[in-house]
Amino acid sequence: MKFTIYGSGCAKCKQLTANAEDAAKAKGLEYDIEKVTDTNAIIDAGIMRTPALAIDGEIVTEGKVIPADEIQQLLT
Repeated sequence: MKFTIYGSGCAKCKQLTANAEDAAKAKGLEYDIEKVTDTNAIIDAGIMRTPALAIDGEIVTEGKVIPADEIQQLLT
């Protein structure tokens, strides 16, 4: 499983990263995290608001920090 976090590296981006890690650990999943901070790469991915989270290349949320339990639901 691969999580991609899109954002500038702000506190919200860090919280979203932590929530994704917590969700994967709670499910017992192996995962990789990629952080994309380059503005052009974020725009090229079609992200209009950060922070954003993609799971295995599919953007699942943007513009907000979702809690770990919501991320867990997306992993099923």
